[in-house]
Amino acid sequence: LKGMKRKPLLRTHTDTRSPNIKTANDLSPLQTVGEKVVKILPGIIVALIGAVLAWMGARFFPGVSALLIAILLGVLWRNLAPVPAALADGMAFSAKRLLRTGIVLLGFQLSLSSILDLGFGVLFVVMMSVVGTFFITLWVGRLMGISLAQRILIASGFSICGAAAVAAMEGALKTRKEEVATAIALVVLFGTVMIPLIPFLGSILGLPEEAVGMWIGASIHEVAQVVAAGGVVSGAALTVAVTVKLARVITLAPIIAGVSYFMRHRGMKTGGKKPPILPLFVGGFIIAVLLRTADFLPGVFLSAMQSTQTILLAAAMFALGLGIHIRSLLHVGVKPVFLGFFSTGVIMVISLAGVYLFGVP
Repeated sequence: LKGMKRKPLLRTHTDTRSPNIKTANDLSPLQTVGEKVVKILPGIIVALIGAVLAWMGARFFPGVSALLIAILLGVLWRNLAPVPAALADGMAFSAKRLLRTGIVLLGFQLSLSSILDLGFGVLFVVMMSVVGTFFITLWVGRLMGISLAQRILIASGFSICGAAAVAAMEGALKTRKEEVATAIALVVLFGTVMIPLIPFLGSILGLPEEAVGMWIGASIHEVAQVVAAGGVVSGAALTVAVTVKLARVITLAPIIAGVSYFMRHRGMKTGGKKPPILPLFVGGFIIAVLLRTADFLPGVFLSAMQSTQTILLAAAMFALGLGIHIRSLLHVGVKPVFLGFFSTGVIMVISLAGVYLFGVP
């Protein structure tokens, strides 16, 4: 055996990798996309199942939104049972991408002509309710020492269209999950209280049914909450309430664009880069509104878009509900709760003043 060279017991560094193992750099773009799809697919499927369950539940409880049921289902699961880690990526995708797609499809429900038919007085009330509540909430939240992201989320949800506005505004901000969850929870809490409150106050004040409907549409946070409250009064009040509420929803696009511009102007970043002046999904929302206004889309298409939008938004709400941990919310303190209470009072007062100016014969 003398003179024979021993083979090294250990391979050198260059030999340690098996020829069958590929690094990320060795993968083709198609393989990389495939792996991402496999990673997010379980969470997306579960979110869509939650959305379908919420949609079916809404059929058994008239006046209760599928979005609200979806949020509650997610919250119950998050707080009563463990959530598999394998769902995390898909839920994050649902809470962001499916939400934005749903908001684009929401535009097919909004016609500029129906909004303009409300008249200048009602549109003025809508603008004052939205803009006044938004900026007063920001100002008071600043005085209270609440973070910029938290007060923008609360201001958006309470002035525009509830949980959908909160989640949509998240794309223009650098937020924490707790801040988004807090804003959504406050929208659900105070908006639900307003469902019986405003019809009751309207009857005490002796307002006509249409005027009460106008007050409901100009003040209550969620579209579904508006439907529930308007239905309590009458069919005429419900029609006015929903139309006025949709006029508020249409302000979502310019307000998000304004916040994005503000963030860029101040040099603030979101996700490592400056947010676009006009987020892509907001542009899609505006195009959908314009297409609906052109009035050439068939009814079957619009009906399909409405159902698809409801499922996608419900899936996003279910995913967001999974991020609401009640024990964590208990640590946010009383400031956001008080700001939500104050913001609700502001929009009720501004919209009621507008009702007396333009909505009471």
